[in-house]
Amino acid sequence: MAVKKLKPITPGQRFRLAPTFSEITTHKPEKSLLAPLKKSGGRNNLGRMTVRYLGGGHKQKYRIIDFKRDKFDIPAQVLTIEYDPIRTARIALLQYEDGEKRYIIAPNGIKVGQTVISGQHVAPEVGNTLPIGNIPLGTVIHNIELKPGKGAAMVRSAGAYAQLLGREGKYASIKLPSGETRLVLLTCLATVGSVSNSDHMNVNVGKAGRNRWLGRRPRTRGVAMNPVDHPMGGGEGRASGGQPRSRKGLYSKGKKTRSVKKYSDRFIRARKKK
Repeated sequence: MAVKKLKPITPGQRFRLAPTFSEITTHKPEKSLLAPLKKSGGRNNLGRMTVRYLGGGHKQKYRIIDFKRDKFDIPAQVLTIEYDPIRTARIALLQYEDGEKRYIIAPNGIKVGQTVISGQHVAPEVGNTLPIGNIPLGTVIHNIELKPGKGAAMVRSAGAYAQLLGREGKYASIKLPSGETRLVLLTCLATVGSVSNSDHMNVNVGKAGRNRWLGRRPRTRGVAMNPVDHPMGGGEGRASGGQPRSRKGLYSKGKKTRSVKKYSDRFIRARKKK
């Protein structure tokens, strides 16, 4: 996928960088794999706002994605590459030999008509899913499980990929997109390849109204508030003292917030880049 620059014939198009959608093959989703998506508008069960700057947006349907890939040793053909309104990556519709259809996160480079398969000893080709213990070292992977059989939990967003670095005992060492190196069980499944829509990071929405279509409301800066509303509020004119922090007073620049007793610390070999 690429992005296109539009002619600046309106103010909203002057700086807009829009996706080309050249890889999309259909605009009609599979009805059997749709579910309703209810929006909260940032309100809880009492109707009180608990998350700010959410609300509105276009009506959307949820696409049920197969993160487990647990139909082993049954080939599936790629029918379509589709847009998912609540996801940064593209999705692919698979049809298995027994007739069942499922959506998956589309890997980069996957084509309509291509055959993919998941299993213990399948070939490590793009779109195939197999245990990490059976994937060659150095392979680029995504959709990585943290617990066997629970489904993919890591490396699922547009353009993301991890790399298999090595194996030690019953664990594999994987370098994640953040730069962190982490141990994952060899029995966990992963999909070969990187996630599609890598140019998502280059998209510029162009105007405030498009953010409203996405369900995002205007965000007010803390320094523009009063002292009663935010720790960074108040002051004469534009003066406002103190360190950058959240509404609850948590520092936003450099303060460590991770628990020193975090259970997963023993699986982390190298911290992410700062």
